[in-house]
Amino acid sequence: MKTVMQILPRRISDLITQFPDQKWNEIEEIRLRVGRQVEVASKGNPHFLPYIFTKIDAEQFIAKLANHSFYTLDEELKKGYVTIEGGHRIGLAGKVILENSQVKAIRHLASFNIRIAREKIGIAEKYLSFLFQKQWKNTMIIGAPQTGKTTLLRDIARIISSGYSERGISAAKVGIVDERSEIAGCVHGTPQLQFGQRVDVLDACPKAEGMMMLIRSMSPDVLVVDEIGREEDRTAIMEAVNAGITLMMTTHGHSLEEVKKRPLLQKIIQAQVFDRFIELSRINGPGTTIAIKDSNGQPMEYKGFVRHA
Repeated sequence: MKTVMQILPRRISDLITQFPDQKWNEIEEIRLRVGRQVEVASKGNPHFLPYIFTKIDAEQFIAKLANHSFYTLDEELKKGYVTIEGGHRIGLAGKVILENSQVKAIRHLASFNIRIAREKIGIAEKYLSFLFQKQWKNTMIIGAPQTGKTTLLRDIARIISSGYSERGISAAKVGIVDERSEIAGCVHGTPQLQFGQRVDVLDACPKAEGMMMLIRSMSPDVLVVDEIGREEDRTAIMEAVNAGITLMMTTHGHSLEEVKKRPLLQKIIQAQVFDRFIELSRINGPGTTIAIKDSNGQPMEYKGFVRHA
């Protein structure tokens, strides 16, 4: 949160730092909209600060994001978001500029959504009996936005690259393709978040290209990638599997059944590439486990499931 507080207008950061410790630790988003009150979301609930975000605030905020140089934002403006130190992602909205029917940039920025990335060390430990059985299992984490997919993936990567002596798990080589700089929170290519000794990160690199690069150059035991879903991803996934590399990945969706309806992911699932599927929701807060399923999509016994009426 320190990085986020530094780029916010002083008046806004002062108001947020007055939050009680519990609410402070539960902040998920900070939304800035020109001409409207600042919105802070915690545990899915909006809280509106007694402060109107102004056009001048927006200009100063953009200048901080760009380090006073719009050139550094060119690529990010095509994607609609900027990732800052610590892995925090800032969504952008405004006037879209098209070129040959493709998004060239977003100008006249008027809305910003700061999504807070949090490290939760140890949250993956309860899944180890499913994810590791003599070797790491190819795993897909499924969940809607803000269900904790990336947070869980990050801790899995930490455990794999550190080892887990309590279960006799040795540290393995981990290759992370961090397309949006959210998993490792790199600054100048160096991860700022906690990992073990055996981790290599390709920061701000497209997933498919990054997977192929790591396979060829870094010989990872495990590949970690966030939010798969393109045809290029499928090709790289199959290349990794054929090379004997274990996969730890996330994808958007509410359930395995929903994900299976997408033609691309359906092909991967039908090929039984993945041994485990973890379904997450935010019913009881981000990271709520709905189910853990095997390669056939059958539920596995797990005491932490949320039971629906």
